[in-house]
Amino acid sequence: MSEFKQYRRKNLSEMRPYVKGEKLDGNVSISEADLKAGSPKVGNMIARNPKNHKDQWLVAKAYFDDNFERVE
Repeated sequence: MSEFKQYRRKNLSEMRPYVKGEKLDGNVSISEADLKAGSPKVGNMIARNPKNHKDQWLVAKAYFDDNFERVE
């Protein structure tokens, strides 16, 4: 197994808030850890690949808050 190393992001991320009650139905990937933590839930964000808008995944609120800030 290889060693983990730190990497900085080179570009911007495209995200939007999860809307309570929104049906994600396989259109948005959610990790097993996030599912166990009760996601999807209000405060989570939905990220998408800017080069493939069908490639979307859930970002937990705590991770988002620690790692992202809005670009105006």
